[in-house]
Amino acid sequence: MNEVTMAGEGTSVRSRSPWWERLPEDFWLQTDGTWLDAVHPLKIHGTGALERVMRTSLATTVATAMLASLKGKGRIQEEFDALRFYEPLARVGDASKVFLPPPADLAVEARPLPGDDIRRFQLSFASPFEPLNPYARPQFEAMQRNRVAHAQHWCHGDRPRPTLVVIHGFAADPHWLNAHALGLKGFYRRGYDILLFTYPHHGRRAESGSWFSGQGLFGRGLVSFNEAPMHAIHDLRVFIDYLQRRGVERIGATGISLGGYTAALLAAVDPRLAYCIPVVPAVSPIDVFLEWQPTGLLLSLLMRQQGVGVAEMRGLLAVHNPLTYASPLDGRRMLIIGGAGDRVTMPRHLRLLQRHWPGSALHWFPGNHILHLGRREYLERMGELMERCSPTP
Repeated sequence: MNEVTMAGEGTSVRSRSPWWERLPEDFWLQTDGTWLDAVHPLKIHGTGALERVMRTSLATTVATAMLASLKGKGRIQEEFDALRFYEPLARVGDASKVFLPPPADLAVEARPLPGDDIRRFQLSFASPFEPLNPYARPQFEAMQRNRVAHAQHWCHGDRPRPTLVVIHGFAADPHWLNAHALGLKGFYRRGYDILLFTYPHHGRRAESGSWFSGQGLFGRGLVSFNEAPMHAIHDLRVFIDYLQRRGVERIGATGISLGGYTAALLAAVDPRLAYCIPVVPAVSPIDVFLEWQPTGLLLSLLMRQQGVGVAEMRGLLAVHNPLTYASPLDGRRMLIIGGAGDRVTMPRHLRLLQRHWPGSALHWFPGNHILHLGRREYLERMGELMERCSPTP
């Protein structure tokens, strides 16, 4: 097992060099493991081997979408030139300079939905988000569906309730899927309201002609990929404003995979969160893409063509990375959940986030990125943290 230590992580004085330069170049190649490997070897190595096969399909989908976005003479050079806009902002490490607050009192439409014993509303608003990078603005302005934010709100309706904001993973936006994976009906019955956020380029936000939900995240270029998490944070803050106007005082965030990454980023941006519970978050996307195949081959080729090393490439995407910013949230209000057999987001990524959040807890389950064996135990830990930081009346 290989542990990576980054000097100065989590201290009050920032290191002279940012995290992407202190992280070893071969981080994505290092061996990995957890203490569960010896306790549940068949579960860990069995689910891990299965996922190595499954992630090839995911990586092929991502690589195909990315290749399609970079067609055209000079397009790759243009994208990399535009990407360099972000690294100086990330190097400063000031979230307030990157994640600009949305307009106050933005109108959110709430439409009741038919359903079972859960009182549900479909929330939406026209997002006034504007890309930080001027290069991305013409493409963004040409979109229609992606510029409308959506969420489903499970609301008891009797009084303001503590609310759990849930952020889905890449291409995993169906509400029923996230409700099942995170036991959301159980939390609703315990007295929590739930807000299920739809990530940009997914579900109702996917543009016409998209191959699949989420295709636009990778299929509109590298600069668009950088802007999508900032767009997500902007719209999440609008929904938090909406909840607070309704009298909700305690709001927490969770999410799976891309959703966990975004929840961790939200914890670095918005001090109003009562707690944060990222589940299997991919903390260093460049290292993830390099380890996967064929994305690793494609990304390596692009980097060689542009004369860009691994550390520099991380820096080009670091503007939306939770490791880039100090979180205002106390580490004791953070719980990171990871699969010991996860081969989409290797365990070493979660250790990076835990070291960045001093005092945070890290819980391992004996499964992989998709198959969450031992889910009952981590849902119990989630419930304990939620009740401690955001008790139901």
